[in-house]
Amino acid sequence: MKKLRVLSVCGSGTVSSSMISQKLGDIGSDHGFQVEAVEVNANQVKDALAAGNYDCICYASPIHGEFSIPVINGIGLLTGIGEEEIEEEILKIADKLEE
Repeated sequence: MKKLRVLSVCGSGTVSSSMISQKLGDIGSDHGFQVEAVEVNANQVKDALAAGNYDCICYASPIHGEFSIPVINGIGLLTGIGEEEIEEEILKIADKLEE
């Protein structure tokens, strides 16, 4: 089974990032792949990327910098507005993964 590794980012690294991780897990379950999410705050992004191997970043708090992986604004997963577009982005990334 494919596994999508996501860095989930919010202001504190707990509540919103956990909600995003849960929603991404649901998307994965619905489409036949696993989501492994690590939750961090915006200040921890660079260290987390240096320490781990991620397929994308999904954030609820602004992050700054250039990244070599896709960066997705995940607010829609919390509000329900634009959720379909986020799901499409996640599915495009997941399609490129190897099993």
